[in-house]
Amino acid sequence: QVHVVESGGGLVQPGGSLRLSCGTSGSVSSIWRMAWYRQAPGQRRELVASITNGGITNYADSVEGRFTISRDNANNTVYLQLNSLKPGDTAVYYCNAKTQYRAYWGQGTQVTVSS
Repeated sequence: QVHVVESGGGLVQPGGSLRLSCGTSGSVSSIWRMAWYRQAPGQRRELVASITNGGITNYADSVEGRFTISRDNANNTVYLQLNSLKPGDTAVYYCNAKTQYRAYWGQGTQVTVSS
């Protein structure tokens, strides 16, 4: 069992930055990939960025060059740095921890980009 908790969302103006954090606990040694997803109102949940145990990262085209995913293995935490934010980035951001057998989700954190 893996427990996932996100934090760091908020309201930011266009062009601003935020850093989201995702803490994990429990059977963290079984996790092979961490990822951030987001879901805007009326939209499907979409993959934003992911990072494997080997450090391989992957980004959605819409955030490439603006968002950066990183991990602190010592503290079982994954971060998502959001720069040059746009109104279209407004969504609930979810952290996802994937093991061999299943994926675990956090409760989500709201990011709102508005002037």
